[in-house]
Amino acid sequence: MPTRPEDPARDEKIIDIDVSAEMESSFLEYAYSVIYARALPDARDGLKPVQRRILYQMDQLGLRPDKGHVKSSRVVGDVMGKLHPHGDQAIYDALVRMAQDFSLRLPLVDGHGNYGSLDDGPAAPRYTEARLAPAALAMTESLKEDTVDFVPNYDNQYTQPSVLPAAIPNLLVNGASGIAVGMATNMPPHNLGEVVAAARHLIEHPDAELDDLMNFVPGPDLPGGGKIVGLDGIRDAYASGRGTFKTRATARIENVTPRKKGIVITELPYLVGPERVIERIKDAVDKKRVTGISAVTDLTDRHHGLRLVIEVKNAFNPEAVLEKLYRATPLEESFGINNVALVEGRPQTLGLKELLQVYIDHRLTVVRRRSQYRLDQRRERLHLIEGLLIAIADIDEIIQVIRSSETADEARSRLMMVFDLSEPQAEYILELRLRRLTKFSRIELQGQADELAREIAELEEILGSEQRLRQVVSDELARVSLEYGTPRRTVLLEWAGAVKTAADPSVPLKVPDVPSTVLMSTTGLLARIDTPDAGLTSDEGQLPLEDDAPPVSRSGPRASHDGLRSVVNSRSHGEVGVLLSSGSVQRINVLDIPSLALASSAPSLAGGIPISELVAIPSGTKPVGLIDLSPEAPIGVLATSSGRIKRFTTQDFPRNADTFDIVSLSDDDAVVATASTHADDDRLVLVTSDAQLLHFPASAVRPQGRGAGGMAGIKLADGSRVIALGVVSDAEVAAASVVTVAANSAAPTTDQHVKVTPLDRYPGKGRATMGVRAHRLLASQDGLVLAWVGLDPRASGSAGQALALPDTDERRDGSGSVAAGAIAAIG
Repeated sequence: MPTRPEDPARDEKIIDIDVSAEMESSFLEYAYSVIYARALPDARDGLKPVQRRILYQMDQLGLRPDKGHVKSSRVVGDVMGKLHPHGDQAIYDALVRMAQDFSLRLPLVDGHGNYGSLDDGPAAPRYTEARLAPAALAMTESLKEDTVDFVPNYDNQYTQPSVLPAAIPNLLVNGASGIAVGMATNMPPHNLGEVVAAARHLIEHPDAELDDLMNFVPGPDLPGGGKIVGLDGIRDAYASGRGTFKTRATARIENVTPRKKGIVITELPYLVGPERVIERIKDAVDKKRVTGISAVTDLTDRHHGLRLVIEVKNAFNPEAVLEKLYRATPLEESFGINNVALVEGRPQTLGLKELLQVYIDHRLTVVRRRSQYRLDQRRERLHLIEGLLIAIADIDEIIQVIRSSETADEARSRLMMVFDLSEPQAEYILELRLRRLTKFSRIELQGQADELAREIAELEEILGSEQRLRQVVSDELARVSLEYGTPRRTVLLEWAGAVKTAADPSVPLKVPDVPSTVLMSTTGLLARIDTPDAGLTSDEGQLPLEDDAPPVSRSGPRASHDGLRSVVNSRSHGEVGVLLSSGSVQRINVLDIPSLALASSAPSLAGGIPISELVAIPSGTKPVGLIDLSPEAPIGVLATSSGRIKRFTTQDFPRNADTFDIVSLSDDDAVVATASTHADDDRLVLVTSDAQLLHFPASAVRPQGRGAGGMAGIKLADGSRVIALGVVSDAEVAAASVVTVAANSAAPTTDQHVKVTPLDRYPGKGRATMGVRAHRLLASQDGLVLAWVGLDPRASGSAGQALALPDTDERRDGSGSVAAGAIAAIG
């Protein structure tokens, strides 16, 4: 077989190289490219190359905040075609992040359309639109004033800024994250106002210590708010560039339904979405790592923001459940700070002071270069105006010289020689159209020249004084902070113990079964006080507070005081009943009633819940009091408007029925009040609308079953009715008071006369008698509208506000004194 002749041109040149050296060299080139050109931000403007190119190209396209949005695809295409030699997806991802208000503390892109959420990605770039956000203008301003160097793009057809002027300290304000080769960066966002304050302090005091700067920047300020727990790691990061801190969701305990408490989450840790939280909560509940949760609901919307509602089962302590959730779910997350950024093209790990110093040095350079550029421009303009002033002063001679010249070069030379002009001045005059001379006047030109001279002097002062230059930078930072700054969103907690943990024995997971005092106020609120070793001794007794504590009061937007209509002692895992005027009882779990904290001062009933949210009140009826439904409850007593009185026990009450009757009433009768009796010598006191009072021992009324209608309590005159029932122990008779309020029933809140008289001024009589007169009625009054018997009376208005009662009147049949206000209730 013939062989082909060898072709010398086809000879290949083979070079022997060391593979390890080639790999090392190639890897270093790749690593440098990733570090410098892709993954790490520049410490001066806080931007990665792709972010810088996006903002610059959008600025070149004129996509300012006062212009319309354009398709994101157009922005991505322009950036990729002219500046960024990488894929469109990487460019769009960077664009999206700069538009997300949950990613950046100060977004730089104003996005229109679906730019994603914490749980979902954005729509495709053909469906979204973008333009520069107002803050981005501060990043790109004065680009055309020679403030930064421009470098060629990847194919040398265009130029791009090597760094933006960045009037905003973007790296600290918006943070950064990125993974390079052998290194990574992870920086949290901060508050613009705080960072600017620290930078201005460092400008004025270059030798400032870290503690001085931390007085202005105490910690990160995350876009979604939340809480940062423990500040030691933050200080480490500010000192060395590395540290960690924990972020927690913002949560509060609320009544999510009338009978259930829940945990309401309104802010989540940085970059944690609600769907992820819900999924992890459900997983923790399924695996029994968290107990006591009955449901999780996401009520987030655009109008009210984030709202995750976690319902807690009765008998579980919401605070303890929340601490369990912090441990088992993303409601608490760790953030590792790693402040790695490029300084003069080299990656460095920077602390707070170093980050601020690099930025300040950059701004000093930008302002210096801008001032020099403006100075040159104004000097050039002033030089031309001075030549124009000469031309206007000798306009006829100027025209003559030009007309008599053969060529433009000759005219230029003769103008320079005759009028002592420079070449630029002469050229400017030659190029000036004669018709423009009509627009000029010597006065206007002289004014322009004076203004330019003033600006030149100011710019020369800035360039000639380092202190003046630093002051300009500081003033510009102050303006940026005023224009774009917002209040802090993230709460800083010094140590983790600032929030009780589940391991704290004072916060048990389950609510213990302890003695509980249930309160019903005169304005219709229900509340309870869990007291391990104390309770009220009687329905009219005082709360278990210190001897010098003020009376029970209700504070809030509607009222500053509220009396107690009914009080029973039960247990936190027990049940109480609400007695309605129809004679029926509705059962309530004590745990369904909001708990008030017991302190050295009286608890506020503003934390209570309206009775109507716990029980269904039929039309035409009203709640009159509380009943202890426990088997060991004392004997109860009730009175009806027709003068009937009944004592009852809970022994024959149904155990499973939510609603049941405890007295038989005629059609025109109604229950007016209920209380408890603890001994047979307790005094039962009835007061009628025609101002009659009768009291007799409890032993005169034997207990009856719940189907009975009671016994005759007081004999009524025609047209009168019972309006009050009081139970006073034999030992308390001397201290008890009777409060009566007389008025005209047609206008019960006007022209009221009120009287406070000791109970022992009224003689006792037998059951079913008329009693004695308790109040002398005036001609304008037709009876009593309110009455009350017990210890320490409190009067309140219709909104629960406190009203003063008059001094004690020893006359049992006196007419009283004018009320201080319209009394709506006494308790």
